[in-house]
Amino acid sequence: MSDHLILRAATAADTTALAHTIAAAFEQYRGKLQPESGAFLESAEAISAELARDSGAIIAERNGAVVGCVMVKPMENDLYFGRLSVLPTERGHGIARRLVEAVEDEARRRELAGVCLGVRIVLTENQRLFTALGYVEYSREAHPGFDYPTSINMRKALR
Repeated sequence: MSDHLILRAATAADTTALAHTIAAAFEQYRGKLQPESGAFLESAEAISAELARDSGAIIAERNGAVVGCVMVKPMENDLYFGRLSVLPTERGHGIARRLVEAVEDEARRRELAGVCLGVRIVLTENQRLFTALGYVEYSREAHPGFDYPTSINMRKALR
């Protein structure tokens, strides 16, 4: 069996694996984010509904097992990505970077102008990753019920 990392588009058959991967990857943030991450509300059913719309997901697999994923959806003339998830046991091997590159490739395939994302202000390590990948902050926003910014919106122009 090969130990290659394979990236592919998710299908309806992958929703349970996607939900599990997102939950496992975000578990480290439980109780640390205000408001709590919406990732904890993800379910196979919710992901299935997203995939049935104009959204999608990219999966990273190693030896047939899902080790990472990212959700994508068109937003204006960009491709938005969220729920970038890598299993804790698989971190440090460039999987997140490969998933973001796959999102950018998909945006180019769709002839979109750029890629955008939102990242919590308190997650400075994630901000550093996105900055290193060429993303720049373009705004900050507050989650409902907060009177101060809780999230940074970032974007990378592709053309």
